[in-house]
Amino acid sequence: MEKQNWLKEAEETLVRYCGDFSPILIEKANGAYIYTKDGRGILDFTSGQMCSVYGHNHEKIMQAIRNATEESIHLLSTMLSPSVIELSKQLSDLLPNGLDKCLFVNTGSESNEIAIRMAKLSSGGFEVIGFLGSWHGMTAGAQSSTYSYTRKGYGPAIPGNLSIPAPYSYRCPIKHCKNKCDNTCLEVGMAMIDKQSVGALAACIVEPILSAAGIVELSPEYFKRLKELCDERGIYLILDEAQTGLGRLGSNFGFELLETSPNFLTLSKTLGGGLPLAATITSKEIEEDCYSKGFINITSHISDPLPAKVGLAMIDVFINEKMAEKAEKQGNYLKKQLLELQNKYECIGDIRGKGLLLGVEIVKDRESREPNIDLGHRISETCLKLGLSMNIVRIKGMGGVFRIAPPLTITKKEIDLGIEILDNAIRESLN
Repeated sequence: MEKQNWLKEAEETLVRYCGDFSPILIEKANGAYIYTKDGRGILDFTSGQMCSVYGHNHEKIMQAIRNATEESIHLLSTMLSPSVIELSKQLSDLLPNGLDKCLFVNTGSESNEIAIRMAKLSSGGFEVIGFLGSWHGMTAGAQSSTYSYTRKGYGPAIPGNLSIPAPYSYRCPIKHCKNKCDNTCLEVGMAMIDKQSVGALAACIVEPILSAAGIVELSPEYFKRLKELCDERGIYLILDEAQTGLGRLGSNFGFELLETSPNFLTLSKTLGGGLPLAATITSKEIEEDCYSKGFINITSHISDPLPAKVGLAMIDVFINEKMAEKAEKQGNYLKKQLLELQNKYECIGDIRGKGLLLGVEIVKDRESREPNIDLGHRISETCLKLGLSMNIVRIKGMGGVFRIAPPLTITKKEIDLGIEILDNAIRESLN
């Protein structure tokens, strides 16, 4: 199809930072919908970039922005505002002992960068362990621990980065088990780390559910064993909850489902509700140790008042509108509907995830589990044409995996509509 004029104009002046731009131009967004210039509504099963967790343009978020513009938007980095202090207090109150000290920046990349820097400074080491298939950001340290398709072509990563296989039981990375991980991949992975390490292990960074890897879940047993193995080696455990914090999994935070607390917790996407806000949270002991060693991390928009004001509004909505309960209830309903589609279509190989962060893997058939990436692309494109935005993760060796993450405010009626469109898109794409 010939490109529309607006897209031609965009490509004249914009860097194409993620392949091709979407073929639709969005003028506004509200709730679970995004709208094109001609007024066409598209149901958003991605919550933007998984950030508008309580829906697009939630009124309390909009009001927080308006209030912030009457007070202060930006300050010198060493200056604090009441909203930053209050946000740190409210977050700490939601978290267990050992996650007591907060630092606020803009993006998930930055929050992970800070956790890695603090872990290196406090431990005296520099080696960082990450999962194959992980995504922790695009800044140097975070990207060096990101083992996805963003690594190639940019030269060497930061020295000291090591990887272990993720517990992806649908396609066991060490070809040992099928459908239920027994932690052998973890034991093998850490044994390999011991052989590779130069004796300077500092941190291990993981996600409760590896989203960009195709919705790969960690079990409580796996995470507890990982924490034990890290503790044995003096390694700080960093839990990246960019997509899983503030209710999306049906709990306040993902680590609660894993029944073990990390040494560092990083929050981003779900904390800002569509605005750039991220946090690195750690213990008083680690913070005191880093402070005594001269820790410094200055960025232009660290501790900015406006996003902190939005963060307070997000916590207000989270608590008072019982968002974790909504995610659990609506997530169970959505998963049930997806399982019914799986019974209908052989191309749906696996459905996984928790709450309102679900994955649907597209294959040629369930017996061989052979990836069917082309079909996944066709389904995605057809969904968009029919009025549903679906994010497809494309990873070598896997079928297209739909990463389904609608707003936690989504209604049963909207879920039904999304399933109806997906059903039609699969049927049309198979013909």
